[in-house]
Amino acid sequence: MIATPEKLAASNKATVESLLSVSAAAMASAERLAALNLNTARAMIEDSMANLKALTEAKDPQAFVALQTSLVQPGAEKLVAYYRSVYEIASQNQEEISKLLESQFAELNKTMNAALDEAAKSAPAGSDAAISAVKSALAAANSTYDSVSKAARQVVDIAEANVSSATSAAVKAVGATAAKPARKSA
Repeated sequence: MIATPEKLAASNKATVESLLSVSAAAMASAERLAALNLNTARAMIEDSMANLKALTEAKDPQAFVALQTSLVQPGAEKLVAYYRSVYEIASQNQEEISKLLESQFAELNKTMNAALDEAAKSAPAGSDAAISAVKSALAAANSTYDSVSKAARQVVDIAEANVSSATSAAVKAVGATAAKPARKSA
């Protein structure tokens, strides 16, 4: 198995291109997260000013408490929406990088099999068993990788369902708490 300079150069180029793709995906996610944070901060400031103005215009303590209580639910919903967006960005980034790495793994697998086939052609007599063992180990590694990938995808799906369920429950709980009338002190 002799590697020619052209093969090494092509392999290095593919590796660099793969790293650039992963870096570009990570940078795109960072840009989306930065934009989300800026928009959220802007909206939070605007909402805070509007809420503060509304609270200062309250005519009596009961109106103040009622207004304050009515502001809890929308704030909680916006917070949950923000975290959901952050989760979506992270999840999409992870998925995109996983796809890039899977394609790289498939390409590496293909290259390894081709190299083994080439080595088998020029190998001395009696080395068939060693090459078969390497191919068998490669097939086992591929099978393990596929199993782990499927299991990881199932874990991600379960986590996504749990996050969705938990955020919905949190919004409902905040809404129920905000809807309860304020107690009067005795």
